Amino acid sequence: MPITEKHTKVLIVGAGPSGLMMAAQLLRYGIQPIIIDNKQGPTTHSNALAVQARSLEIYRQMGVVDKIIPNGKQTKGLTFNQDGKQEALLSLNNIGAGQTLFPYVLLYQQSKNERTLLDYLTLNCCPVYWSTSLTSLQQNADNADVQLKNNEGEYILKCDWVIGADGAHSTVRKQLQVPFKGDTYPSFFYLADLKLDGDFLIGDYIQLYLGKNDLAGFFPMPEDDCYRIIGNLPAEFGEREDIVVEDVLPYMARLTQSTIKIVENNWFTTYKLHHRMAEKFRVQRCFLIGDAAHIHSPVGGQGMNTGLQDAYNLAWKLAGVINGQIKNDVLNSYAAERMPVAKDLLNSTDKAFNVIMSANWFVRLFKKWIWFKALNTIWKNKKLKAFFFRTISQTGISYRDSSINLHLSKGTLIKAGDRLPYLKVYDEKKEIETDLHEWCNKPGFTLIVLGKFDEMYLFTLAKWITNKYPGILNFFYLPPSGKNVDVFDTFEADPHKQRAIIVRPDMYIGYMNDVVDMGMMDNYLQNVAGIIPQ
Repeated sequence: MPITEKHTKVLIVGAGPSGLMMAAQLLRYGIQPIIIDNKQGPTTHSNALAVQARSLEIYRQMGVVDKIIPNGKQTKGLTFNQDGKQEALLSLNNIGAGQTLFPYVLLYQQSKNERTLLDYLTLNCCPVYWSTSLTSLQQNADNADVQLKNNEGEYILKCDWVIGADGAHSTVRKQLQVPFKGDTYPSFFYLADLKLDGDFLIGDYIQLYLGKNDLAGFFPMPEDDCYRIIGNLPAEFGEREDIVVEDVLPYMARLTQSTIKIVENNWFTTYKLHHRMAEKFRVQRCFLIGDAAHIHSPVGGQGMNTGLQDAYNLAWKLAGVINGQIKNDVLNSYAAERMPVAKDLLNSTDKAFNVIMSANWFVRLFKKWIWFKALNTIWKNKKLKAFFFRTISQTGISYRDSSINLHLSKGTLIKAGDRLPYLKVYDEKKEIETDLHEWCNKPGFTLIVLGKFDEMYLFTLAKWITNKYPGILNFFYLPPSGKNVDVFDTFEADPHKQRAIIVRPDMYIGYMNDVVDMGMMDNYLQNVAGIIPQ
């Protein structure tokens, strides 16, 4: 497809989950990006498999989650097996109850995520230019000049901003000469998407099998009897490139101590795993997101979800700058907020992966005699289970140290920089039950005031918003009532006093104060969050 434009506000290079999410989020703010990919079309392989609760919350805000849930599979638990024998069973059933509307891990292939996001782009008249490559990138203080190439020809495009979402081998990152520091794990791995017949398989459970030197994980897919299997290739295969699934089947059978029959082979590949992170996430007018910025082992199903959140964090800031609503400096907070998340993720997945794969005699003894018993014991502790869910679901990620948040409240349990908790709310005015996240479905910031106010003050607040922040700041009022005690308790708010909460567009709390003062909120919005009054 030929590119007729000579200029774009945003060029997104890469139409995987991160790039597509970036485009979808910009479209929510009325910005039409150009998005390209050197592939011929969306992936036909399953690739990433787990969609965590935080990603589902984003999809809900976009209005597409109801298309996702019925086509995925909620995993009920996780089993650890040693030499074919089950040693630990960790139930994941409703593990995050009370923390989110989605208290589970959803297995929903990357290919389906991409299709959902592509449908969103299509509805908003935003095409993807497939089979189109970036060949050069030069930038200055005001814009970036790029050269693109596809079957129809070569193009020069002037871009206000460029997003590198083009994966681990990112051309954007290479053009920017940003080092991609890290390492490659020594072992080779295989990945298979198979329809199986095996009496050892528990349909809704992730099953991990550990041997002396081998590992295999069986991940149930939404389709009946279909599984994603990931395992390490035995050393005797060396670096052979002609390996087929039948070659590893005897090793799977030995590890599970079961007979495995392949009904259908949908995909089989071998690969090496890497853990790397870009030295910078921003260079002038170019940003890196997703695998272009960080890659790590698949432990915990975090990769795709982290990329989706990169895009979600950056998009509202960039849209605000482009629309003349937010100061340019706020864009610096993208790297400041997301780089520590990526670094922590690389460290934690690396440690967990090394323990699982270790051939050290002491670690093997630890896994055999202590690890499984410890897991079973830990799983009986409700607080530890809740912490595990907050970590794996990515709902526990916080930006408390970010320069665009301001905490002026005496509250200590929830602070500015934390994700807005999922709390049910009874809307006294409409006489319906809703929740705080639903209040934040509209693009922009959201002011939530708790406490008792007279009508005239509420009218003054609404007028202040209309005059200074139209289309930027949404407004909700929650008076004290018997049906909303949990909300006040969670925020440590006295029903007889006031509380002001300003929620950022990405559903993180930007501001919290124990008084509702327009001057102080002006200070936050303009001098901290960088909003330009209209």
